Amino acid sequence: MTCSTTTVEKKHGDALLMLSLSFRKRIYRGTGTRQCTARHVFFLNSFLKVFLCPAARCQFVMSRLAVVCGGSRGIGRAVSRLLAERGCRLVVVSRNQEAAGATVASLHGADHMALSCDVSKEQEVQKTFQTIQKTCGNICYLVNAAGISRDALLLRAGPEDMLAVLHTNLLGSMLTCRAALRSMLHTQGAAIVNIGSVVGVKGNVGQCVYSASKAGLRGFTRSLAKEVSSRNVRVNLLCPGFIRTDMTAALQEDAVRSVPLGRFGEPEEVAQAVLFLLQSPYITGQELVVDGGLQLLM
Repeated sequence: MTCSTTTVEKKHGDALLMLSLSFRKRIYRGTGTRQCTARHVFFLNSFLKVFLCPAARCQFVMSRLAVVCGGSRGIGRAVSRLLAERGCRLVVVSRNQEAAGATVASLHGADHMALSCDVSKEQEVQKTFQTIQKTCGNICYLVNAAGISRDALLLRAGPEDMLAVLHTNLLGSMLTCRAALRSMLHTQGAAIVNIGSVVGVKGNVGQCVYSASKAGLRGFTRSLAKEVSSRNVRVNLLCPGFIRTDMTAALQEDAVRSVPLGRFGEPEEVAQAVLFLLQSPYITGQELVVDGGLQLLM
C-alpha cells in the first residue's frame, strides 16, 4: 500500500483555487455579461461556503500522517482508531505484523499501513521509518505507546527482564523519535506524544525497573521539547493510571478501590487526551496525568 508524497496543503489549495476560477468563468459565459443572475450568485456563494470555510477545508485537504508505535493493542489501538476517525492516515507499528494488520483493517478510512518493528532494535526502527518516508511522506504525528512490564521486587528482578523493559519503554521511544524527526522537522504542526505512566511519577512497590523506564521518559520528553521547539515541533508526555488493557488484566478488584473515581480508565479516554496534546499548538514539554485521581493517594 502506498500513500501520496505530495505537499498536501499546496496541492489541494491550488486545486481549490482552480475550481473557484473555473466556476466564475462558467457563470460569466453562461450569462454573457459580467452581471450574474440571482441563481448564479446563489450557486457561487454555496460553492464558497461549502469548500472554502475552515471546517470544510479540514475535510477537503488530505489528512495528516500519524505513526502509532504499539498501535495494535490497548492504548495504542484506541489512539489509532480515534486518529483515523478524525481523518488521519495511520501507520500502525507493532512487533506482531498480524495484529497490526488486524488493527488497520478495523480503522475508518483508507490509505493506512501496518508495519512490523521491534522498537528496541535500532536497525529495525531505521528501516521502518525509511519505509514510511518513501511510501507515505513526511510524518506529522508520532505516538509512542509501545511498552512492556516485568514486575518484580528489585532483588528478584533478572537482568534480562530489566534490559527488556528499559530498551522497549525508554530506548525504544528515543529511537523512534530520532528516526521520525528527520521528516517531522519539515512538517507544519508536527507533534510527538510519549506514553509514560503514573508509576513513573510516583513510583510503586515491585515496579522499580518499570518506574525507572517511565520516569526516564519524563526527562527525555522535556529535553527533546527544548531541542526541537525552535523548529515548531511539540513534544509532550501522557501518564495514564490504571487503564483497562491486557497489562492490567491481572490486577485485583482491590486496585479499583484505590482510584478516587472508583473505576479503571478506558483506552478510549486516554486516546482523547493524546488527541488533545497532538492538536494543541501552544503546549510542549508538559506531562498530562490521566489516572482518575490515583496519584492523589499514592
